[in-house]
Amino acid sequence: MSMPLPSLIELQRLYEPKLLTVLRHGYTIGNLRQDLVAGLTVAVVALPLAMALAIASGVAPEKGLHTAIVAGFLISFLGGSKVQIGGPTAAFIPVVFAVIQKFGYGGLILCTLLAGLMLIAAGLMRLGTLMKYIPQPVVTGFTAGISVSIFLSQVKDLLGLRMGAVPAEFFARMQALAQHVASASSSAALVALACVAFVVALRRWRPAWPGFLIALAIGTACSTWLSLPVETIASRFGAVPAALPQFHIPHIPFERTLEMLPSAFTIAFLAGIESLLSAVVADGMTGGRHRSNGELLAQGVANVAAALFGGLPATGAIARTAVNIRAGGRTPVAGIAHAGFLLLFMLLLAPLMGYVPLAALAGILVVVAWQMSDVESFRHLMKGPIGDRVVLLLTFALTVMFDLTVAIEVGLVLAAFLFMHRMSEVVEMQSSNSLIEADDDNGDAPDQRAQLPPGVEAFQISGPLFFAVANRLDEVFNQFPAPPRCFILRMRGVPLIDASGVTALTQFLQRCERHGTRVILSGLRSQPRQILAQMHIEQDGDQLRFAKDFAEAIALTRENSP
Repeated sequence: MSMPLPSLIELQRLYEPKLLTVLRHGYTIGNLRQDLVAGLTVAVVALPLAMALAIASGVAPEKGLHTAIVAGFLISFLGGSKVQIGGPTAAFIPVVFAVIQKFGYGGLILCTLLAGLMLIAAGLMRLGTLMKYIPQPVVTGFTAGISVSIFLSQVKDLLGLRMGAVPAEFFARMQALAQHVASASSSAALVALACVAFVVALRRWRPAWPGFLIALAIGTACSTWLSLPVETIASRFGAVPAALPQFHIPHIPFERTLEMLPSAFTIAFLAGIESLLSAVVADGMTGGRHRSNGELLAQGVANVAAALFGGLPATGAIARTAVNIRAGGRTPVAGIAHAGFLLLFMLLLAPLMGYVPLAALAGILVVVAWQMSDVESFRHLMKGPIGDRVVLLLTFALTVMFDLTVAIEVGLVLAAFLFMHRMSEVVEMQSSNSLIEADDDNGDAPDQRAQLPPGVEAFQISGPLFFAVANRLDEVFNQFPAPPRCFILRMRGVPLIDASGVTALTQFLQRCERHGTRVILSGLRSQPRQILAQMHIEQDGDQLRFAKDFAEAIALTRENSP
C-alpha cells in the first residue's frame, strides 16, 4: 500500500539531504568552482587538527584523518545542513581518552557504534528540536570544562614530560603530572610556545591564512633542521600509512555493553548537541535553515561508518564550518570536497607527517581549547540569576574533576529543579493583587493593530522567557516577509527571564541590528528589567529603547520616522 502524499511530503521536509535539495534546484559550474575552493581551504585547516585530536584522544594520528574523511563525507552527503563540516572535534577528547583507558580501543568502537545508533533513533523519533532546549548554563559549563580537560591532557606533550600514560582521572592525572614536572624538556616547551605564538600572530595580522598548518610546518621544519630532542609522531606511533581507510571490525567486548552505555550516551549527546549548535551558527551566517532531524540521522550514520573504518566519534565542527562559509562554501559539495582533499593529502604527505613534533600538535590544541572555552559567554552568564550561576559552575566543576556524563545529568536535573522553583514563584506572583493591573497590551486587538505606523511591526510574548522557550524568539523575525524599520516586542506578559532567555533576546537584537531594524521593548516587568540590567542589555537611545506601555512605544516609533 502506498504512503499517502502528505506523509511523503513530511518525510521529505524532515529527512531529505540538503545535497538533493541543492541539486534539484540547480547546480552550476560556478557553484562547483566555489565549493572546491572552500573544500580545499577547510581541508588545509582540518589536516593538522584531525591528527592532533586523534593523538590527544590516545590513538594514532591516522585515526583522526580516517574519521574526517569517512564521517566528513557522509555528514555532508546525507546531512540536513548545506554547509556543515563534520569530523572529529575537541569535545570528544576527554570522553574518548577515558573510554580507551577503561575498555580499550575495541570498547571505543562499540561505544561509537552505539552512539551512532542512538543518534539515528533520535532523528527518527524527531528529537532534533528537543535537543535545542538544553539550558545555556549547562552547555557553557560542560564546554568550558571540556576545554580545561583538553589543556590538562596536553601538558605532557607541551612540556615534553618523560612519563608513561597519563591517567584519565583528574586527581590521579594532576598527581602524576606534578611527580614528573622535573623531567620537562625545554626544547618541547619552546616548540609548543612558538606554535601557539605563530597561530595567535597569524590570526591577528593574517586571519585568512591557514594558521594551524603554517605553525605546524614551521615547527616541524625548525625542530628537524635544528635536530631538537623532541618526540615526533613517528617516534611514538611509527610511520603514518599512506593508504585508504580500511573497513574492519576489531575485537569488540560485547559482553561489557551495559557498562559502556553511559559513555555511548555521552558521545551521542555531544555529537547531537555540537552538530545542531554548529548548524544553528551556520544558519545565522548564511541565512539558511537546517533540518535538525535529518542532521541527527546523518550524524548517526557517519558515526557508525567511522567506527567500522577504525575511526573516532564525529560531529559537526563549528570552527571548520565557519571556515567553509567564509571561504565561499554554500552547498554540501564543499564538505564532500573537503573529505576528498584530506584523502589526497594523506596519500601524498603521509611520509612527511612522521616528522611532526608532538609538542607542536599540543600547542595547536591549546589554542583550540582556549577558543572552545568561550570565556566571554562564561563571564556573561556569571552576571545572570544566582540559580543559573550555580548550574554553570557545578556543571563546569563536575566536567573537569569527575565525568562529563555525571556533569550533564546533574546540570540538567538541577536546571529542571530551578525551573520548577521559578514556576512556583510565578504562580504566587500572579495571584497577587499588586500585579493584576489594567494592561493595554492585548496584542491582537484590531484598534491597536491600526495604531501601528507604516514599517512598524509588533509581537507579544506571554509567559516566562526561559530556556525551554528561548529558541522560539528567533522565529519572530521569520514571520515577516521584509524586515520592518521598527519592531515593538511587547513583554508585559513576561513575568521572568533567565540567562538562556537573555541570550536568545541578545541574538534577536543582533539580528535586528544587522537588518537595520530598531527594537522597542514595551511593558518590561521588574524581574526581566533587573536581569537585563545585570547582564548589560540596556537601551542606547537609538537601536534599543524601553517603553512603559504600548502607547509610549507607538510614540517612540514616530521619532526619526521617514
